[in-house]
Amino acid sequence: MTLIFTVLEIVAPVFLLAGIGFAWVKLGFEYRLEFVTRLAMTLAVPCLIFTALVNTTLDPAALTTLTLASLVAYVAVSAVVLALIWALRLNQRTFSAPLIFGNTGNIGLPLALFAFGEVGLEYAVVVFAVMAILSFTFGIWLVAGAGSFGKVLKEPLVWATVGGALFLWQGWELPTFVDNTMGLIGQMAIPLMLITLGVAMARLSPSGIGRAIVLSALKLVICVGGAWLAAGLFGLDKTAFGILVLQVATPVAVTSYMLAAKYGADADSVAGLVVVSTLMSIGALPLLLAVLL
Repeated sequence: MTLIFTVLEIVAPVFLLAGIGFAWVKLGFEYRLEFVTRLAMTLAVPCLIFTALVNTTLDPAALTTLTLASLVAYVAVSAVVLALIWALRLNQRTFSAPLIFGNTGNIGLPLALFAFGEVGLEYAVVVFAVMAILSFTFGIWLVAGAGSFGKVLKEPLVWATVGGALFLWQGWELPTFVDNTMGLIGQMAIPLMLITLGVAMARLSPSGIGRAIVLSALKLVICVGGAWLAAGLFGLDKTAFGILVLQVATPVAVTSYMLAAKYGADADSVAGLVVVSTLMSIGALPLLLAVLL
């Protein structure tokens, strides 16, 4: 019973904040989604990633191992998902990227923080950074059929990851006033992303709900299996193991819907995946956390 209450205390703030965003829109209040998303992804999240890496107390070797394990996990998940799409004769441009990549930012980062503390967050930003780079390259190629290396170079969170890793490797420290300023900005990231998730959910127009239920369940099984295999293969400690599985298992992100709309895939079907997989995660992620904790 104690474990159940512990898990509920971890997941409740995540979905309550998303619920605030959902209710905000339904009550008719203004929320400039594009502006807030840009603020979060170009300023708040990069500051969160950079300061987490610069100030980490974790062994750099452990972070390197987690990075490699994350890459292996996503390779494994990608192989299984692409095979599944071929077997079910689904449209690759519509379904491949959403089924491979999850919402490691809006949902994964806060869950990691609430479940595993600051150490968990430091591990989680590594997995998030790996996912983001892959989604801006391989993910966009799956949706658009075109390379996106130039887009990666324009992403602040990529440079935040590289810069943070460089500071960590060299043992450099930020001036206190810079560290405090970036830390304050980074603290905006998690509440902003969660509220924005709720806003985006309220504005989606999903379709193909029956198919979305089946695919969302398959995504969860494939992602948990791939991450669990990679974590075991690299011998990750309990916290890193839990973070990798939790991050990879997160539901379909709203950004998948945005990319589908931008590049001419079936955006309404992707919206169905976003809604169903997120609702499914309300029950699935607490169960997963109960196993991982």
